[in-house]
Amino acid sequence: MKLVWVTLFIILGMSCKEAPESTKTEKTATKEVVKEEISPYPEALKKVFDAHGGIDTWKSKQLLSFDILKGDQTEKHTIALYSRDEKIEMPGISMGSQGDDIWLLDAEGMYKGDPVFYHNLMFYFYAMPFVFADEGIFYKDAEPLEFEGKRYPGIRIAYEDGVGLSAKDEYFLHYDPDTFQMVWLGYTVTFKSGEKSDNVRWIRYNDRMTVDGLLVPKSLTWYEYEGRTIKDARDPLVFDNVSFDEVSPSTDFFSKPEVAKIMN
Repeated sequence: MKLVWVTLFIILGMSCKEAPESTKTEKTATKEVVKEEISPYPEALKKVFDAHGGIDTWKSKQLLSFDILKGDQTEKHTIALYSRDEKIEMPGISMGSQGDDIWLLDAEGMYKGDPVFYHNLMFYFYAMPFVFADEGIFYKDAEPLEFEGKRYPGIRIAYEDGVGLSAKDEYFLHYDPDTFQMVWLGYTVTFKSGEKSDNVRWIRYNDRMTVDGLLVPKSLTWYEYEGRTIKDARDPLVFDNVSFDEVSPSTDFFSKPEVAKIMN
């Protein structure tokens, strides 16, 4: 009889010990797991994106087009925002890219620039700050820029090797500390040299408009400079007929015309 009571006591004891574990398992099963998303961008850059309409709004667009007014002539730029295929049209000349090919159609030999250097150049300046959301970019704080008694905090942008045609280029985005709108862009040019440069050129973004929910420039102004000392303004480069589209044209739109030359 004593053995029966001992056996019963052990069974009841084991049941009592296992019950809390069962309860614990049920609670664990119903507990929600919250995953925290880590942004790939610095906090200041996220605020700059937001001040210009937001990175999600930018990523919803497929196509950007704009005109650049140059005296009595107009350049029309059309860019596929994901592939970065491009077409630039001006009187008697057209150029563009599709994939790795950069082409020029210039029957009269009028174009005096470098189509490879000009490829995506004006798009890149115009699409600031959103092009700084591209992959292969490193960010760090930059020394504030001072102009006419105001300090503009900055973000320094550099690229991984092999990104773009000039991976050693550097950019310096400076924003208004009150609005977080981008005001200044400093940039170096290393195209063809392959060497880093300390010669930083400066552009001011001080004239903007809202197009399809995004804050974009009406004009860009290059400035004379000595190092980080900003001097006189040059004539502004004016943009017109700016539009975004959430649908890209067919790939034929960017294709090389039969008689055009491959330049790269």
